[in-house]
Amino acid sequence: MNLPTRAQDAHATLAAAFNTGNVDTVLSMYDFNGIIVPEPGKPVSGREQFEAAIRVILSIKGKMEIKTVYCLQTGNLAVGRSEWNITDGQEVKISAKGIEVMKEQPDGTWKIVIDHAFGALENMTS
Repeated sequence: MNLPTRAQDAHATLAAAFNTGNVDTVLSMYDFNGIIVPEPGKPVSGREQFEAAIRVILSIKGKMEIKTVYCLQTGNLAVGRSEWNITDGQEVKISAKGIEVMKEQPDGTWKIVIDHAFGALENMTS
């Protein structure tokens, strides 16, 4: 899977990566020096913790869709707001609103540095 070459394509590329069901494909989207918040109030960092978080999300069977609400870029940094869900047929397994920070890599591709999957939900404190 090719990494996005535009920050605004990171959400769609991430959804496509999740839909492969392949942990390594999903992990390729992330900068492990960053943070992922796979559930409210539980930020993790480092490759091992990223991989554990990704495996939990991949265990939710269904198709992931991510809608980009906005993506603001300045230089090699961007912040995006997303609305995402995992559905299995008509059943919505999980649905949330997230905030992501992306960073352009030296090769011109973009990786996610901070992924707060539930960061834009109402009443979030962390």
